[in-house]
Amino acid sequence: MLRHVTISKFSKESGYTENAIRMKIKNGVWLEGVVWIKSPDGRVLIDTEGYEKWVAGQQVSALQQKAA
Repeated sequence: MLRHVTISKFSKESGYTENAIRMKIKNGVWLEGVVWIKSPDGRVLIDTEGYEKWVAGQQVSALQQKAA
């Protein structure tokens, strides 16, 4: 499985709707550089490793420090 996937592919794999994913990004629930990134062509990609850590409840501050 790829580490970085499109919102559409992630939606199919995770069960989250595309709208729910976009809202988590917009509302800051999923942090840029931690759970999602913007590719050089401007597409938003979900980092599956970052998502797994978020699901496991890893501290947000630890994830933010990693992204910095």
